[in-house]
Amino acid sequence: EVQLVESGGGLVQAGGSLRLSCAASGFTDDDYAIGWFHQAPGQEREGVLCISDSARSEYVADSVKGRFSMSSDNAKNMVYLQMNSLKPEDTGVYYCATLAETWRCAYGSKYVERWGQGTQVTVSA
Repeated sequence: EVQLVESGGGLVQAGGSLRLSCAASGFTDDDYAIGWFHQAPGQEREGVLCISDSARSEYVADSVKGRFSMSSDNAKNMVYLQMNSLKPEDTGVYYCATLAETWRCAYGSKYVERWGQGTQVTVSA
């Protein structure tokens, strides 16, 4: 069974940086995508960054282009979200998730197959 466990959230001032981590385990399928989703208070979850397991395709939300990046350490089964130049509107819960294909990241939670428990990020003005 696929398990996703996020960590690294916290409180940061606007303009600051945070790195979120996702410990991913239990994959039996070699063809999948993994990514990060953001749920702002009172809003639906939206895809932020997703990447295929082969790293050949990537989805990046317009709102984070040039500020957020995603990386992985396959040896440790870890996926990271580096968030720079944080803004108050980046506040919310960030979830690690898996999907069948990268492009599905653009559709929010509709096609997500597995969620982590989420980690809270708060950006103060």
